[in-house]
Amino acid sequence: MRWIIDAMNVIGARPDGWWKDRHAAMVALVTKLEGWAADGHRVTVVLERRPSPPIHSTLIEIAHAPAAAPNSADDEIVRLLHADSAPDAITVVTSDRVLAERVHATGARVYPASRFRDLLDGSVG
Repeated sequence: MRWIIDAMNVIGARPDGWWKDRHAAMVALVTKLEGWAADGHRVTVVLERRPSPPIHSTLIEIAHAPAAAPNSADDEIVRLLHADSAPDAITVVTSDRVLAERVHATGARVYPASRFRDLLDGSVG
């Protein structure tokens, strides 16, 4: 199964001060996703814009919207789903209701961001 992660939705699932340093929050998410992907999960994380400085990974795919704008990451997630030959084998992590509706329309599944954050943080088995 492939997972597509709505990065800022997962980051924002917990009020842990992420807004003080958005870049550090993105790096921390990528690091946690790399640990999770090491267990065999195929992961693409979608950022709302190209990070500066860049964030790299050899274990997960890091994607971003072409230009920062309202819902730009959502549009990129839906574009990735439409570009995939088997969207029904993809789970999108988000708690954005409008994005969830768009995801379901492609045949993909949705997993709640706060529950996924708990999973990454070790709160869920």
